[in-house]
Amino acid sequence: MPKKFWKGSTLLAPVPATLVTCGTMDNPNVLTIGWTGIVCTRPPMTYISVRPERFSHDIIMNSGEFVINLTTSAMVKHTDFCGVKSGRDTDKFAVCGFHTAPAVKVAVPVIEECPVSLECRVTESRLLGSHTMFLAEIVGVDADEKYIDSKGKLNLQQCGLAAYAHGEYFALGRKLGDFGFSVRKKKKHKS
Repeated sequence: MPKKFWKGSTLLAPVPATLVTCGTMDNPNVLTIGWTGIVCTRPPMTYISVRPERFSHDIIMNSGEFVINLTTSAMVKHTDFCGVKSGRDTDKFAVCGFHTAPAVKVAVPVIEECPVSLECRVTESRLLGSHTMFLAEIVGVDADEKYIDSKGKLNLQQCGLAAYAHGEYFALGRKLGDFGFSVRKKKKHKS
């Protein structure tokens, strides 16, 4: 089947719909970020891309820290709000009813309502055009205990995480497999 060719664009989807916190416990800010991902396993590294005109940009640039808070389907309306309103003139925590909690390794707060929060310390910032990419080491992970089973495993599929795809929000669906399931040998059952 032939494909239609378009010029280069940001059509990589889905991406996580995240709430990135910055600032301090006394003066926090939050913004919505979809431009994020994992770039390395050892050390654990991530990035976020933020437009320089965003209120949070200079906060992150000056502090060198941020927290990526994973959002749920139930939080999508507030997640969208935090992406279209500025912390310059809006207390997004108050409007959305979010509660902050201290992080363990960084001065930036985590959002209590988010099931997982990645504490990040910037190692490099780079202006790439319309956005500055903040490359960061993930120095800690805060996970809601209700999603951790008796064996200490985090069950992300129970979190109801949200995703973003080309201007639209989606609820993540059913589990299709585990990493490596395509090549894993099946266990033989004893008769």
